[in-house]
Amino acid sequence: MKANLLCVSAVAVMLALTGCNQAKSPDEVSKDVAKATASAEKADEKAADKEANADAKATNGLANDLDKAAGKEVDAAANDAVTQAEGDRKIALAKCEALAGDAQKSCKDQADAEYKQVKERAKALKKDN
Repeated sequence: MKANLLCVSAVAVMLALTGCNQAKSPDEVSKDVAKATASAEKADEKAADKEANADAKATNGLANDLDKAAGKEVDAAANDAVTQAEGDRKIALAKCEALAGDAQKSCKDQADAEYKQVKERAKALKKDN
């Protein structure tokens, strides 16, 4: 009895295993291949879209960073010009002290006007930035 049961079990296992490896019909294989291909193409499109979005974000981020850096550079240059103009004004005013009367006043007015002009240009640069 045990031998019979063992024999029947072995045959059942063999049939089950051979049933798992049966070849599919060409139509079924073709459908499975088409389905797998479509799925792979869809996944590739999603990956390409994600990559394009990441590239666009990186490019935008870089452009924004460059704009900010350029703006800071312009502001720094404008501030530097004003600082230099302040120094030039102080020197000019000190030299004006050697003059008398209307000449001294004219000299100081000229120094103030030049300083004011530089400040206005710097302010305009910052505003445009």
